[in-house]
Amino acid sequence: MSTRARILEVAARLVAESPNGDVSTRAVCDAAQVGAPALYRHFGDKEGLLSAVVDFGFDKYLETKRQGAPEDDPIEDLRKGWDSHVEFALDNPNLYRLMYSPAMRTPPAAALESHEILTRDLRRAAADGKLRLAPEAAAQVVMSANVGVALMLVARPSTFTDRDTSRRVRDSVHATVFTPEVTAESTTRVTTRTQLPAAAAQLNVLLGRSAESGLSTAEVALMTEWLRRLSTTSEAITASEAAETSTASQDDE
Repeated sequence: MSTRARILEVAARLVAESPNGDVSTRAVCDAAQVGAPALYRHFGDKEGLLSAVVDFGFDKYLETKRQGAPEDDPIEDLRKGWDSHVEFALDNPNLYRLMYSPAMRTPPAAALESHEILTRDLRRAAADGKLRLAPEAAAQVVMSANVGVALMLVARPSTFTDRDTSRRVRDSVHATVFTPEVTAESTTRVTTRTQLPAAAAQLNVLLGRSAESGLSTAEVALMTEWLRRLSTTSEAITASEAAETSTASQDDE
């Protein structure tokens, strides 16, 4: 085992065993039986070491997402992705708190990759016409809610005792982000105004995938900007109408 790998393995173990997830570089050096210069040579400073520890610990979780075959329905992949994210946080509380700590000036690569995997699945949903807004905007909504729930379950277990809270938040967020199943009884006003941002997001993704759109580079750039604006400026409307639709459905029951 290389010196770098030994330091990482020891640091990951100490983080997991620590009461608050913090470790000192001296403790890591002592446990790994290396001098401080070796640690700093491989990781730069303590933040560099902790960032590498997060990537080291999170890699196994991400490997299942990298290699797993996507479902035919991207919505199902997104539901499973939310749940597996929360499960990882509960199984690795110190590592998870470290991953999203505001003290980390540079986000670990694992956090950035996790966000990109989410955005990729949302692009698939947009291509199927199932997204209310642009995939990049939807990713920010979903990830902020997913991380928020996971952190509360990990950091405030005495207050957030019901793990089913995660499912309720997931379903509420997804109801805002994804297009509704529009029935024949739905009003034309709600149908039209909720379909516009979804159609714009879908066309934007499909345009990005097409190598033969018939448009010039400048026209593609302009069209992309128009579609992005259409898919994001209607967010407040669609979110409001999602709440109205949900309330109407409850009243009907």
